[in-house]
Amino acid sequence: MNNKPLWNILLSDLVNKNQFIETVLSGKSTGKLAIYNNLKGILFSDITIQKFIEKEEQYETLETTSNRRLRSFSSGEQKKEFLKYCLNQNPDYIILDNPFDHLDQASRKVLTKSIEELSNSLGLIQLVNRSEDLLYFIENKAQIMDDTFDLKPIESSTNNTKRIQPEGIPKPVHSFENKENVLIKLDGVSVSYEERPIINSIFWTIKQGEFWQLVGPNGSGKSTILSMITGENPKGYGQELYLFGKKKGSGESVWDIKKNIGIFSTSMTHLFKRNHTLEQMILSGFFDSIGLYTQPTILQKQIADQWLSAIQISHLRNKNFNQLSLGLQRVALIVRAVIKHPPLIILDEPLEGLDDNNSALVIDLINILLQETNMTIIYVSHRIEPRLKPTSVFELIPSETGSVGRIKY
Repeated sequence: MNNKPLWNILLSDLVNKNQFIETVLSGKSTGKLAIYNNLKGILFSDITIQKFIEKEEQYETLETTSNRRLRSFSSGEQKKEFLKYCLNQNPDYIILDNPFDHLDQASRKVLTKSIEELSNSLGLIQLVNRSEDLLYFIENKAQIMDDTFDLKPIESSTNNTKRIQPEGIPKPVHSFENKENVLIKLDGVSVSYEERPIINSIFWTIKQGEFWQLVGPNGSGKSTILSMITGENPKGYGQELYLFGKKKGSGESVWDIKKNIGIFSTSMTHLFKRNHTLEQMILSGFFDSIGLYTQPTILQKQIADQWLSAIQISHLRNKNFNQLSLGLQRVALIVRAVIKHPPLIILDEPLEGLDDNNSALVIDLINILLQETNMTIIYVSHRIEPRLKPTSVFELIPSETGSVGRIKY
């Protein structure tokens, strides 16, 4: 029987998670977690997986047991392989940092089963931001609300949830002129890499004011389709791909396309390395830049202030963006994506890494944008959020000849 402790810990976005993890791994925990202080731990997270991939690329090494580089696996396979690597280090316990982020339902079930088996022999600390991700077979449950790292009983009340009111959404600086009702059209688009088919004859028309959810299992080609829509994928040349009324390759630049799009993805968090403030980071959305390098106008500053007020973080406007919690960084980057009111918004897993409070805030924001503006939204997520009602769902279905697309409704 396993005598090592098992914990489910629900984290607020206000918690400095990196500092908490370092406190545990360095053997400096207090209270109920002090039992881990003399044990050997290892971190299982998306960030450590990414660092592992970068290490393999830099030193041209293979450290997994599969004789394949970790980058070549889908998200679900990466987590499975990295978990094997962690176990080979013979730890006494593993910190599981949001282990189910970016995974489809099938991969979640496989990983859950693996973790349940590990719970019979290893100590586990699962850190999650959404209460629905708490593992049912781990009895010890607590939440951490601030950087004291005190374990408190999990509250079921949502009375403190922040809400956005429609009148709190700032008006755009100027309106984009859309001569065409159709913003994006993929008319039989196919993509292969090194003779490996990814997507096969995709037909998808996206019109102004629509709300689409893009779904499909890990590795089905969602990122490939998004890169076609943003104009960044060179595979779009020579195909029947139409972006904002122009065929791909008809003389437009990537920047001509990007000015019509606001983009959020969880990977963007790691792109901002300079010492920009939260306010500067939001303002950079006006210029489609990674950080602020252009002097904003007075009106643009006023709009940024209104957004900070709407999401109730005005008091953090001068705080260094990189010193914010990961959850608050992602909320800020979502606002950055919508600040210029572009015709098309792409939200790639916008709720991953957010706590229940900020998830509700972002869901409110999406619903208000749909009600009060004519923006089109493409929302990518494996989760079904009850409060989000997409106009239609575009599903990618994998096959040996590449994923095919199906409109579910």
